[in-house]
This record gives sequence, C-alpha cells and structure tokens, in this order.
Amino acid sequence: MTKGTTSFGKRHNKSHTLCRRCGKSSFHIQKKRCSSCGYPAAKSRSFNWGEKAKRRKTTGTGRMRHMKTMTRRFKNGFREGTQAKKQTAN
Repeated sequence: MTKGTTSFGKRHNKSHTLCRRCGKSSFHIQKKRCSSCGYPAAKSRSFNWGEKAKRRKTTGTGRMRHMKTMTRRFKNGFREGTQAKKQTAN
C-alpha cells in the first residue's frame, strides 16, 4: 500500500460528530468527549497556551443578550419601574 491517494480512499468513518454545547464537529463518538469545549465536563475547556483560541470563545464574541445592557443599567444604578424626572431648562 502507498501512503497517499489509495489510503485516502479508505477514509469514510467519522470519529467526531456535532457537540451539543459548542456546536463544533468535535464530539468524539467513542470517547463521549468534545475535543473543543470538553463537554460533558462542567467547565469549558481552555488553556493558557491557546491564547488565540481563548480570544475566539471569550465574552463579546457572541450576542451578549444580557451583558450589552449592563453598562447602561449600572450607570443608572440598576433602577427599574420608575419614571425619569423632568428636566427644567436653565
């Protein structure tokens, strides 16, 4: 057998499938472990030697449905259910 074209023709089994946590095709079927996020581990997989990988997954790379309103709410002291006071022109 050669190590090139003929060998590549035999590759038709999938070892990884879609991960339900990160959505990548990194969930190893036999090991039952995601190579990208570490699912089913409680903590998400990340290492200090993978600085660029951390940058891709960190806060601010997604929709931030909750966090994007936090700065404005913090500035106003997290007030809720009140009406703004009328400002008089001086």
